[in-house]
Amino acid sequence: MLMSNTARVAKLHYMANGFRVLSPGDHVLCAVTGERISVDSLRYWSVARQEAYATPEAATKALLEA
Repeated sequence: MLMSNTARVAKLHYMANGFRVLSPGDHVLCAVTGERISVDSLRYWSVARQEAYATPEAATKALLEA
């Protein structure tokens, strides 16, 4: 039986210019808001923290709270 990646959280390794999929899935969770982010629309992350962010504001908030 084939497994679908729908509604499954992906595990990613974030790098400076992209990310590598470690475990397939269709989304990741924002480290600040908990919001689901489609892997296809993921644009903001921290390489140092290995975290994804839904918006630039969420990324800024994470940086300021460090």
